[in-house]
Amino acid sequence: MALLREEDRQYLENLFKENLKDKVKIILFSDKAAGSKLVVPGRVECPYCQQTREILEELVSLSDKLELEIHDFLTDEIIAKKYNVDKIPAILFEKNNNVLGVRYFGIPSGYEFSSLIEDILDISRGETQLSPTTKAFLATVNKPVYIQVFVTPTCPYCPRAVRLAHQFAMENPLITADMIEAIEFPHLAEKYNVTGVPKTIINEKVEIEGAVPENIFLEYFKSALKD
Repeated sequence: MALLREEDRQYLENLFKENLKDKVKIILFSDKAAGSKLVVPGRVECPYCQQTREILEELVSLSDKLELEIHDFLTDEIIAKKYNVDKIPAILFEKNNNVLGVRYFGIPSGYEFSSLIEDILDISRGETQLSPTTKAFLATVNKPVYIQVFVTPTCPYCPRAVRLAHQFAMENPLITADMIEAIEFPHLAEKYNVTGVPKTIINEKVEIEGAVPENIFLEYFKSALKD
């Protein structure tokens, strides 16, 4: 059963045709038993894995510039560890045989579907909409930075925070930015005291409440780099 309406499929197909430049591989870590009524011992419960897979399958069917690679979180444990994937569903992106630091943990539904589409376009074109000032600074970052952005599908302000974090990661391979769906991973929401979204944590020490402009986000980012 198609998840996208026909008019949405047509819109995305045209959007991809006009804007995709280089091929993008979408990598999904999931539970291949998702949707099955069988109880499989040792399986990780993943109520949104099947729907996440269906969303991605529909997207890649709209363009020959998109490819979907699916890994089972348990049976492909070595690959999951290689990419530091510790929860599912997890979405990563690969371009020119390089896996980027742009990641989704949780289903990219609701408002976050737009983030997914815009990320795909940016990755394919190899450019972001960040300012020259921000790009210049990010090019100087020489140590790993980890950004987590907690969201919910019904939050209209969350895509702005996710997109900023993901664009930062696109500019420098040392930066990893995760979208984390707070409802799907309540233990993490509790750990980081997420009482509202979006909430961003940089390097486990700098917190940002709400969606802030790029220049303000950059200042928070800089402060997280200080020892």
